[in-house]
Parts: sequence; C-alpha cells; structure tokens
Amino acid sequence: MGSENEHIGMLPLMAHGHLIPFLALAKQIHRSTGFKITIANTPLNIQYLQNTISSANPNSPEKFNINLVELPFCSSDHGLPPNTENTENLSLDLIINFFTSSQSPKTPLYNLLMDIKEKAGKPPICIITDTFFGWAVDVAKSAGSTNVTFATGGAYVTLAYTSMWLNLPQKKTNSDEFTLPGFPERCHFHITQLHKYLRMAGGSDDWSKFMQPNITQSFESYGMLCNTAEDIEPGALQWLRNYIKLPVWAIGPLLPQSYLKKSKNPEKIIEWLDLHDPASVLHISFGSQNTISSSQMMELDIGLEASAKSFLWVITPPVGFDLRAEFRSEWLPEGFEERIKEIKQGLLVRNWAPQLEILSHKSTGAFLSHCGWNSVLESLSQGLPTIGWPIAAEQTYNSKMLVEEMGVAVEMTRGVQSTIVGHEVKN
Repeated sequence: MGSENEHIGMLPLMAHGHLIPFLALAKQIHRSTGFKITIANTPLNIQYLQNTISSANPNSPEKFNINLVELPFCSSDHGLPPNTENTENLSLDLIINFFTSSQSPKTPLYNLLMDIKEKAGKPPICIITDTFFGWAVDVAKSAGSTNVTFATGGAYVTLAYTSMWLNLPQKKTNSDEFTLPGFPERCHFHITQLHKYLRMAGGSDDWSKFMQPNITQSFESYGMLCNTAEDIEPGALQWLRNYIKLPVWAIGPLLPQSYLKKSKNPEKIIEWLDLHDPASVLHISFGSQNTISSSQMMELDIGLEASAKSFLWVITPPVGFDLRAEFRSEWLPEGFEERIKEIKQGLLVRNWAPQLEILSHKSTGAFLSHCGWNSVLESLSQGLPTIGWPIAAEQTYNSKMLVEEMGVAVEMTRGVQSTIVGHEVKN
C-alpha cells in the first residue's frame, strides 16, 4: 500500500507557541512521506490553525493533505473564562486550570483515532502529542496505535523542565543554587531561574499533581521528537536520552516563519536598517506574548538613548496592559521617540516585525531577547550574539544554555520584577 494510505494524528498543547511548531512538523512530515496528517484541537485553536494556513503563502502551489479536527471543549467547565482555549492573555493564576483542562480531550481523541481506524481499515501509525500529554500514551494504545511525544523546545530546556518537576530539587536544599539530576555536576541552577509555581511546588500542589504523572507517563511513549539539531545541542541531547531512557530524534530546527503574521511595513524597516553600518544595530524583542514592566521600559529607554548606539525595538505595552492594545507615548520618556527618530538612532516598531529578516540583515549586530526557543534558533542561525532577558516559562533555561554551554550570550537581567537602571544599560 502507498504512503498516502498511512495516517498520523497530532495533538498539540493549546497554546500558539506549541500549535505553530506542530503545524510546521505536520508539513515537514507530509512533504517527506506523503502521509495523511490529522491535527486535533479545540474549536478556537482549529480556527486559528485554519486562518494561519490560509494566510501563509497564499500564492504557493504547494498543497498539503492536513486535516484539522475540532474536539469539543467548554472552558467554563474548568473554571476558565468563556471562550478561553489557549494561554494567550490568560492570567497566571488560571494557568493551572488551563493545564488541567488539557486532559479533557481523552475520550474525543480516542473516538477520533477509532474513526480513522474504521475508515482506513487500520489505526494511525502513531499519534504525536505534546510532552505535557503523558495521558495520551494509554489512549494511543487503546486505539491500537503508538504515542510519540514532541518537545517544541530544545533538549536542554526539555531535560531541565522534566528533571525539575520530577525531583523538585529546590525543596532538598537551603541554598539558592543546586545541581539537577540528568545534568553534569558542573551545571548549577539558581532558584530565580524557576517559575514561581515550580519554586512553590511541593509534590501535593495542583501543579505537581498535573506535571509529575504526565511527565512520568510520557516516558512510556515510543520516543520523543525534539525541535533542535545535533549540531546545536549535542551534549544536551545525549543527557536527555540518558535521563528519559527513550530514543530522542532531533528533527529541527523548525523555523515556521511563513505561518506567522506579516509586518505592515517591512520595507520601511529594511530601509531603516540599510542606513546603518554593518553589525551596528541592536535588535530588541521580547516575543509576542511577553513584555516588561513600565519602570523597566522607562529605564531601558533612558539607557539606550544615552548609549548613542543604534537599535530597532519591536515594542509592546508593558505588564498590566493588553499586549494587542495601542502603544501609549506615556510609557516612554518625554520626547524619546521623536529624538531617536530624528537622528536615526532608533526605530520603534509596534507589536510585530519580520524578526528573521531583521536578524539576517547585515546591519544587525546583536539581539536583546527574552530567549524564547524560536528566537534562540533564529539568532543562532544568523550567528548573532544574544543579550538575554528571560521573562517566563522555559526562557531562563534557554538563556543559561546560551551563556554557559555555547558561550554566545550574556544575561542582562531576569524577569519583570528585576530592577534595571538606565546608566547600567548604557554601560
């Protein structure tokens, strides 16, 4: 039978940072194998994927046999606001409700796999699920299929998250620094690198009750796909394989630029960069779902202007405001934007810009970044040094890897609570 009769199912975590890499992986698998791909998720996330696919390269002749299937989901059943189906704009105190709710598709997923099996006469080759969905191992087995997990981040951060949750090392020492099972003894982690819910976890809290069993169950999958490359993380990949005792296939880097929204005026951005000397511009971006506090923003502005260095900042509203809202001048020093614009020292771009195009431009010399994994991959692909300012999620581990393992970064500060002073930024 031909490859077109083979089928793979996919279930990403309901978050844009996971949906997009899954879509990129689906297209990569279909392109190389011809297999049918079905991506299942909640209704609003399926709508997001449909819009993403239709808006990416609309004139491209390349077509993909990717089927999108809605799984029923009611956010209010899980203590979430109406129509909440992903992490975007979700308050931190509700994130655990969101993660717990991600277990609700068990029965719908099983029914979907059985429907595929009935129509094709055989079950899907495998169901690829997020690393947080250890429960999917049993669902796949019950449908006669196999589960493979997909880590949308790198090997270093996947191992760090896995070992942190299973061992809770911060509870076993009075020191702010500690070693972590799975890592060499030389690797010391700091308490400030842990998200506050991990820092407070004790094994019986809601976060531990979700993370620990799902991570443990995921070790029963057939293996793990990891969005990295052997040349990028040779050591971390081996550490991860040794720790989870499973095959780990490096299938990245996936850089799904064509699936991301387009800048309104990319030509103006490139024209501005063209005005500057090679490697003279600092690119600044904290990603699409992260931002800094208003006081941090003000001090960063003061330091940047005083430095007299050129910079291009993709700027969003500070913490406490809707990231999609219109940016207000009151969040900047008085006259700041006008001054830097007049002398062509800086360019502020609202909300989004073509990051890979900016990083690959000859005028860009460094990157001040939140160290999200996609941004890490893009900066590495262009050979740019990074100034790390990790804010949330796995970003502190990515920053640590860039600084300590690769030697291509320095960390400026950490989080939205840290204090920065303009004259220190200047220096």
